[in-house]
Amino acid sequence: MSHVIACIDGSAAADSICDHAAWAAGRLNAPLMLLHVLDEAQYPSETNLSGNLGLGARETLLTELADLDAKRNRLALEQGKATLEAARARVAADGVPDPVLRQRHGNLVEALKSLDDDTRLLVIGKQGVKHGGAEHSGGEVGDNVERVVRAIHKPVLITVGEFREPKSIMLAFDNSASTRTGVRLLADSPLFKGTPCQLHLVKVNGDDEGLDWATQCLENSGHTVVTARLEGEVEAALHQYQEEQGIDLIVMGAYGHSRIRELLIGSTTDRMLRNARVPHLILR
Repeated sequence: MSHVIACIDGSAAADSICDHAAWAAGRLNAPLMLLHVLDEAQYPSETNLSGNLGLGARETLLTELADLDAKRNRLALEQGKATLEAARARVAADGVPDPVLRQRHGNLVEALKSLDDDTRLLVIGKQGVKHGGAEHSGGEVGDNVERVVRAIHKPVLITVGEFREPKSIMLAFDNSASTRTGVRLLADSPLFKGTPCQLHLVKVNGDDEGLDWATQCLENSGHTVVTARLEGEVEAALHQYQEEQGIDLIVMGAYGHSRIRELLIGSTTDRMLRNARVPHLILR
């Protein structure tokens, strides 16, 4: 069975990631996996120091340095295990008593790609341990977020701030194949079905093509839908609408050539998420 996978890295975002993932797993009736990846670049499994000391360096010094690296890596591994145990306790308090725990040593993106077939939804923090985690809703986007969204082929929930169950959702709609697929996913997914959740269907610039279809599709699945037509710069218009309407979650498509998705993929990922105050669900 496909899992909700929560990426845990020991940052301040860990509790928020756990809470969002536990909520999603409950709504989707899916098993939860807590994943910790020990970064191979920071903690290599093997270290070659022979080129650093020059000719005549004492063999004992090389050995001592290698031993220090091995000890450092071992401690990082133990810290990762402790982080996973803390996450297990957190999701248990959220009502998920038996998550699957996984620890990998390597590259996060490669680890997630290897789990792609076993993934229903990925949950990752906007900012990781290098950027202060969930305590900072503005500022830089974590180094891994853009690479993860590019690499995997499943929906990604990017957490921001403390968890609160969404009561209002904004779907940024541009009538592309990706966002039409997103409409169908929202209509069919149990993630928001049966909840008192208002769905805002928002289109920025362009004409009204597709809005009637999307509205009907979502209303037929039981959603309460508010449609809005906005003008102006896409990022600014979406964030302003989110703030004015008190939106709890922004849903967007990934890839394609529209301005909306250009903001999320490639070198401009940071532009959409930099000032994000709420989680973003990126549909694939």
